[in-house]
Amino acid sequence: MEIKYTRKNVYKQADGEQLEKIYSFAEDYKNFLNTSKTERGASATALKLAEEEGFTPFSFTEKLSPGDKRYFINRDKSIFLLKVGSDDIAKEGVRMMIAHVDSPRLDLKPNPVYEDGGLCYLKTHYYGGIKKYQWTAIPLALHGVIVLRGGEKKTVCVGEDEDDPVFYITDLLPHLAQEQVQKPMSKAIEAENLNAVIGGLPAVGEGEGEKEEKDAVKTAILNLLNKKYGLTEADFQCAELCFVPAGKARDVGFDRSLISAYGHDDKVCAYPEMRALFETDSPHTVMAVFADKEEVGSDGVTGMQCRIICDMLEAVAANLGANPVLVRHVTKCVSADVTAAYDPTYSSVFEKRNSTYISCGAAVSKYTGARGKSSTNDASAEYMGFIRDAFEDCGVIWQIGELGAVDLGGGGTVAKYIANLGIDTVDVGVPVLSMHAPFELVSKADVYSLYTAMLAFCKK
Repeated sequence: MEIKYTRKNVYKQADGEQLEKIYSFAEDYKNFLNTSKTERGASATALKLAEEEGFTPFSFTEKLSPGDKRYFINRDKSIFLLKVGSDDIAKEGVRMMIAHVDSPRLDLKPNPVYEDGGLCYLKTHYYGGIKKYQWTAIPLALHGVIVLRGGEKKTVCVGEDEDDPVFYITDLLPHLAQEQVQKPMSKAIEAENLNAVIGGLPAVGEGEGEKEEKDAVKTAILNLLNKKYGLTEADFQCAELCFVPAGKARDVGFDRSLISAYGHDDKVCAYPEMRALFETDSPHTVMAVFADKEEVGSDGVTGMQCRIICDMLEAVAANLGANPVLVRHVTKCVSADVTAAYDPTYSSVFEKRNSTYISCGAAVSKYTGARGKSSTNDASAEYMGFIRDAFEDCGVIWQIGELGAVDLGGGGTVAKYIANLGIDTVDVGVPVLSMHAPFELVSKADVYSLYTAMLAFCKK
């Protein structure tokens, strides 16, 4: 037994075969990420993969048996995956893994379309915690759904294919930005100025000498949208549309050891938990959840403050002939969410000894919250011991840390909402650099380590 604690680097511990597994797993994750930029996209991709694995729809009244594999889709924005084990659920409970699949973005306002200065724009309302200046002057893609009169739903995805147009929010040129650059970062770009350019070609009148129409560019754009999707301007009021950074996940570095992408937070945890559920041979009953709305407080019918999580646990227990209260009492959960990796460029906001580091494995956060541990789940010593033994029994490389210095850091996850149900919970995720930026950075080694951690948790 080692007397001193030493943080391990995953790459330094890996032989050739393990390195190949790390890089192969990363390719699968990148493919998942490219089709999962929104919670709807992630849920749809997970559903497709689950069906390929033999999962079938969950019924709240169906009797379950060991070996059954079920999925439940909650309003197309959240998914529950269930694998029924052979153990007595009343004694062992459920092994739950919960990650969120929403990410910071720019949602459209209900009445978003306007024309000014010869260009047509869409007005936005940012979702989640962003630095507004990071969203200007980058290529954007439009994702989401529109519900037309009568209930017909149209799916929108423009800006991801190489031949697609992209969208763009302008910034002020340096020559005229003397006043702008003197403002605090939070004020340099106003939220009401995050308006995306969507066109500049005016509609042309049909008759010779016909008067030029007012808002001719807006009219031309609405005509294009009506022709392609059958929508009118009023249909934006019944839509969920958002701008996200355009483009695919990319390898970073000459050695390709890192991945840059939009939405690592928190799909970098969602994919490993899903793969672990698919591949585990655990005797326990295992559930993986892709949750929505974490970035804005986990409220609403698809967030983890919704009653649906209790409904699922109670239905599974009842369908296996167990007392739901007993099952919930012995259920164990991992809140799979990212944490901030130590960044030497901004070292003053971290406390080195209690930070997590890139490529040093799955990151455990015993508590999150802010300052005096406000608004947090704080995992017990007993549950931390359970997690440690689960990981070390299976050779998982892991680390532990906080999200920044005490009076500077802090953040929240779904852990506290699950703990409020009386379920032991702890945060385990991946360290991220540039969290909440349009493009975040993670290590392939940490993504794979989280997958091995989730497998170990399912088995323990």
